[in-house]
Amino acid sequence: MYKIINLFIKIFHNYFELTILVSSLLIIFLAIIMDSFLSLQACPLCILTRYVFLLIGISAAVGLFTKKNIGKYLIILSSLIGLFVTSRQIYIQNMSIEQITELSGCSMPFHTQIDYFGLIEAVKNTISGGPSCAEDGLRLILNFAEWGFLFFFIYLTFTLLKLRNS
Repeated sequence: MYKIINLFIKIFHNYFELTILVSSLLIIFLAIIMDSFLSLQACPLCILTRYVFLLIGISAAVGLFTKKNIGKYLIILSSLIGLFVTSRQIYIQNMSIEQITELSGCSMPFHTQIDYFGLIEAVKNTISGGPSCAEDGLRLILNFAEWGFLFFFIYLTFTLLKLRNS
């Protein structure tokens, strides 16, 4: 047990940005694989969440290559955005049927919204949510939005700890 704890501490201190980069890209890769092999249809909020994981990966790469704290600050900002997006989806998933039917933001796929409305309006529409974003989907103890929230929280917490210790 002591060796495992020491390994985690060593990784945390020496390979922090690399670990964040690899884990965020693995999460995106896993989501795409699950869509392909399990025939899942990701809602616009799920797609937006993937982009936030990509933003965290890019932020970690900035930190990895610059060796400055700017990457950590970008990871914190990206994690906060991810917490907002996933908490919105969790909120929508817990709405009543009547409340869900009043939502109309996710009426078309995210990429199509970008083509028609532009990036800013597509993000606004997606965050407002819709019936497709209310589906709980596949559960592996938690649903995808809850797992995303947990990972964004972990990224935020570890990055704040890393900043405090540096």
